[in-house]
Amino acid sequence: MTTVYLGLGTNLGTRSRNLSAARRRLRQCGVRILRQSRVIETEPWGVTEQPRFLNQVVKAAWEGTPRQLLRVAKEVERAGGRRRTRRWGPRVIDVDILLFGDEHVRLRDLVIPHPRIAERPFVIESLSELGVRNPYEGRAFVNR
Repeated sequence: MTTVYLGLGTNLGTRSRNLSAARRRLRQCGVRILRQSRVIETEPWGVTEQPRFLNQVVKAAWEGTPRQLLRVAKEVERAGGRRRTRRWGPRVIDVDILLFGDEHVRLRDLVIPHPRIAERPFVIESLSELGVRNPYEGRAFVNR
């Protein structure tokens, strides 16, 4: 099994319920959640004219490939009501693969570690809370 870190985010509907439902759906799809960070409320990133987000990172165990986990993430989003209408727009649920063990993946539709980890303080804060080391520097994340 590979240790993975997934970022969850929501800014539409009953946000806390959306996060719970996403975690439940991930479990149903074979993602074994080991720990979860606290939930952090944040301002929107990218497109700022939208509601505030609730964000959380989960540490999980996964037996499969990064591509298979991406399919699960997209299915959890779809089942949760996500409609992709605008990049960085409002969403019922977003599931991002942040880290996949020590793997570095560069595909057309999947880059791991997630390319915008360092641009999102709430992700760094949540990963630090879970004791994750920065894959680029080999030491603990520091919220700058």
